[in-house]
Amino acid sequence: MNDISIVSLSIMLIPFLSVIGIQFLWGTDYKKSLYALLRMITQLILVGYILMFLFGLQHSYEVLVVLLLMLFIASWISLNYNPVIRRILLFKSFIALVVGSGITIVIIFTFVLDLDPWYQPRYTIPLSGMIFANSMSAISLASDRFFSDIKNNLSYIKARNNAYKASLIPITNSFFAVGLVSIPGMMSGAVLSGSDPLVAARYQILVMLMLFSSSGLSVAFFLNSIRGIKID
Repeated sequence: MNDISIVSLSIMLIPFLSVIGIQFLWGTDYKKSLYALLRMITQLILVGYILMFLFGLQHSYEVLVVLLLMLFIASWISLNYNPVIRRILLFKSFIALVVGSGITIVIIFTFVLDLDPWYQPRYTIPLSGMIFANSMSAISLASDRFFSDIKNNLSYIKARNNAYKASLIPITNSFFAVGLVSIPGMMSGAVLSGSDPLVAARYQILVMLMLFSSSGLSVAFFLNSIRGIKID
């Protein structure tokens, strides 16, 4: 893939600023968009430096510490919509993510990718991050739907089944849309970097399977662990 110079990248500010101009003329919140631009640029530059550091890790325990930190943050965010629920269920969310995501990660890095050593940060951290983020969103959807149904006096089994179904809707829809509505980011990146499109397709299939599996397993463990819990 060709390198993008700062000058070339700045050309994309032209259409961006045209949208800012429309927001200004129409009296909408253009300042928020400018702030979002600065946040986005700052965050991505910081992520670049952080990844350079993380990719330099040499020991398995260092990678495990990073993964556990990512898991804790994911479990915290998964219940962010309700501070009361988060305070009560944070540990259960964390364990569900550890178990559900952990099973998927072990299978991928040990048997599918056959990494030696398995904890190579360049592969482990980005793929694990994708798994944690997707499982986090699934638990958030499941938790919200579950307690909503419980408040409406549905039985645990009915609420659990509804929550499980709702949590898997986004990833299931992405299965139907992939390749038709959009080309996923990982596959696009691989193709742009010069990889064989069919090889890129296999990697994307791996990604889709790991996201569905980790989400389904994490949510199943989470919903089973909160049986009998009622939150007013």
